Amino acid sequence: MSEGYDLSAPERITVGTLGPVGDRLFLLQCRQGPVLLTLKIEKQQVAVVADYLARIVRDQERPGHLPDEVPLEEPADPAWVVGTIGVSYDESDDRVVLVIEELVPEDETGAIARLSISREQAAGFAIQATRLVESGRPPCPLCGSPLDPSGHECPRTNGHRPPAV
Repeated sequence: MSEGYDLSAPERITVGTLGPVGDRLFLLQCRQGPVLLTLKIEKQQVAVVADYLARIVRDQERPGHLPDEVPLEEPADPAWVVGTIGVSYDESDDRVVLVIEELVPEDETGAIARLSISREQAAGFAIQATRLVESGRPPCPLCGSPLDPSGHECPRTNGHRPPAV
């Protein structure tokens, strides 16, 4: 089992990538004092978390100053791979709480990271994550799979002709 984390007041939270478009490794990163937590996360998970955080922030009072875009810190070595993510808003503390579980086989117990971030951090993360996801390859209009510069074998056309755009 990997190490668990409880970061109740992180100074920074960010999402970033390593590698070229089409072959990117997505990383979620959070720092509290000397602890730097880096987790491998899927692009679709980043998109869903960004959308959910944006909705939480929209439903609350307008946040204060948003942090600038936050780059990944080195070393960017993931501690583990993200499985499930739970997001909630704690009204009493005015914090957004992310509970992230490690992806492990069914018969094993994985690590858990609990991150309690400010609404400003949540809003900044949502904006940065949305930009990052949208900077990737455009989706095929027929099947939704990412388009490579050379096209792709679209399952909707049985891979025999380019998709009609």
